[in-house]
Amino acid sequence: MRRVGFIVSLVCFALLILAAILAPHLAPYAPNQPVHMPYATPGDGGLLGADSLGRDMFSRILFGLRYTLGIALLVSFLAAAGGVTLAFMAAFRQGWTDLLLGRLVDAVMSVPQIIFALVVLAVAGVSLTTLVLTMAVLEATLFYRVIRPIAGDIVAMDYVEVARLRGEGLRWYLFREILPNAAPTLIAEFGIRIAYAVLFISGLSFLGVGVQPPAADLGGLVRENALAISVGQLSPLAPAICIAAITLSVNGIVDWFIHKYSIRAELG
Repeated sequence: MRRVGFIVSLVCFALLILAAILAPHLAPYAPNQPVHMPYATPGDGGLLGADSLGRDMFSRILFGLRYTLGIALLVSFLAAAGGVTLAFMAAFRQGWTDLLLGRLVDAVMSVPQIIFALVVLAVAGVSLTTLVLTMAVLEATLFYRVIRPIAGDIVAMDYVEVARLRGEGLRWYLFREILPNAAPTLIAEFGIRIAYAVLFISGLSFLGVGVQPPAADLGGLVRENALAISVGQLSPLAPAICIAAITLSVNGIVDWFIHKYSIRAELG
């Protein structure tokens, strides 16, 4: 049963990625082009109806997927690179390096993520670059907290001590000793961070401080069409379902991976 869930999750996530990549070819209209009557119903207004300006919802959702998935993947890669590198450096150097990095991460994590992001975006201004960097910093602290204890355990292993006695440098430790042994946990954490990044960027856009109009990610599409519910339209449900599909499919893939690795670890 778990394998079936994994296959369904993998197929669903692959289709969403494919739809985002092929959005310019799959979308029947330009995402910002009014082509229907405002709040046109599905059928009269295309496959998923139209928004308040008469723009095709199906086309906007395809392009919204590009923003949501693109930002989530980019943020996760940057966060993994920064957080994991700092965690390994702290485990390898120890002493003041470990202490300062730990306190810095604690200081950032002591502020709720959404409040931290809102303050930074209010001060620095809302732009795609600022948004990505802010999210990456916040996600990197979570990578650090998960990987730091694992890196510490690996650094204490005999084979790492042998490499230390051989005079190997930090690069050797990272890429030849620590990373291969931390890979299963790192991959699982990376998948979880993608799901959280999707929800985070969607939440920021719903509050109006994410991707700015006329462009829109899935959270922005929910915000733009929230009033449609009052006139009997279900336009906001389509992008909301896409957000749920991304997070559920990623969680399904990660769950299978963790389960498989746990069984392999128990068998020795």
